[in-house]
Amino acid sequence: MEALQSGSDVLFVLLGGIMVLAMHAGFAFLELGTVRKKNQVNALVKILTDFSVSTIAYFFIGYGIAYGVNFFADAAALSAQNGYALVKFFFLLTFAAAIPAIVSGGIAERARFNPQLAATFALVGFVYPFFEGMVWNGNYGVQDWLAAATGAKFHDFAGSVVVHAVGGWIALPAVILLGARRGRYKGDGMMSAHPPSNIPFLALGAWILTVGWFGFNVMSAQLIAAVSGLVAVNSLMAMVGGTLAALIAGRNDPGFIHNGPLAGLVAVCAGSDLMHPLGALATGAIAGALFVGMFTVTQNRWKIDDVLGVWPLHGLCGAWGGIAAGIFGTEALGGLGGVSLGAQVIGTLGGIAIALAGGALVYGALKRGVGLRLDPEAEFTGADLSIHKVSATAERETNW
Repeated sequence: MEALQSGSDVLFVLLGGIMVLAMHAGFAFLELGTVRKKNQVNALVKILTDFSVSTIAYFFIGYGIAYGVNFFADAAALSAQNGYALVKFFFLLTFAAAIPAIVSGGIAERARFNPQLAATFALVGFVYPFFEGMVWNGNYGVQDWLAAATGAKFHDFAGSVVVHAVGGWIALPAVILLGARRGRYKGDGMMSAHPPSNIPFLALGAWILTVGWFGFNVMSAQLIAAVSGLVAVNSLMAMVGGTLAALIAGRNDPGFIHNGPLAGLVAVCAGSDLMHPLGALATGAIAGALFVGMFTVTQNRWKIDDVLGVWPLHGLCGAWGGIAAGIFGTEALGGLGGVSLGAQVIGTLGGIAIALAGGALVYGALKRGVGLRLDPEAEFTGADLSIHKVSATAERETNW
């Protein structure tokens, strides 16, 4: 009976990993639909290659840092319990690989290819698992300290802070160190519009991410016995709240509307297993409005050229989600309780600090050592032809 149960759990976690893996196609198409035509191939290639580099970094280094586990054993040992330890690694890898996928959207259209792969290895191998292990494995005694000081550990069920806020706040120093795309901002303070290149692809990316998010959240239980329909419905309500808030705040703009559900889902990850559905709806709605407002401020007022708005979407909405779990997860607001607002604030700020420091260190060292940015001619030509020697669509038929 134990083997049968563990086999069912293996299948459950494997399906969860596949759903989250599919989300990387969503990252790719979201970026493809946003960047200009001359950078579309690069958007697709980066996501797939970053995932491959992430796998190597996490398998050999990162997973050991986070969970003290390595895979340097024979196949007989690794396949114990129907290989549950292996599919758990696969599932958590898909989370880890979201970090460079998030960063990719912020630094699009002007970042060099190989330095970004080096950054991916460092981030997934060292920076991300350091905080991941602290939160999800109790490393360094931080969770025990929080429980003693505030009455509860830092709660992040599916990664509002561990994955999304960390990814978004890592991206911020990378975007600032790279600088704005050439021609984006003029000396007189005017801004050149760079509208999305393909709204249908942008929408496809958003839909793939939205559907995959139910695997991201629901299957974070990692055991069939721990699955809760509350997580599914809370994810749904946050998605809807984010969409409608972005619709209103963004004045029908399709770019904002299709990022609205993502903002809501980012925010609900942390407390999706605790909140009442109405609390999840409010969490998502606030996140949707937060994204629209802060994307506009960063682009127009602060002149931070974050192409896909990954800092407001993942960084800020993820941070809001960590705090929201401490608000709407309380019994007073219809939640299940067992959460402390103090712990949520401290844990969220800790994740932001580690992400900022890690992002600044990794991208600062690469900028100083080998350079991060395409040269002006390559940037003008576009990453597709400059790096990959091919465009997304043929400009003409071949002449013999």
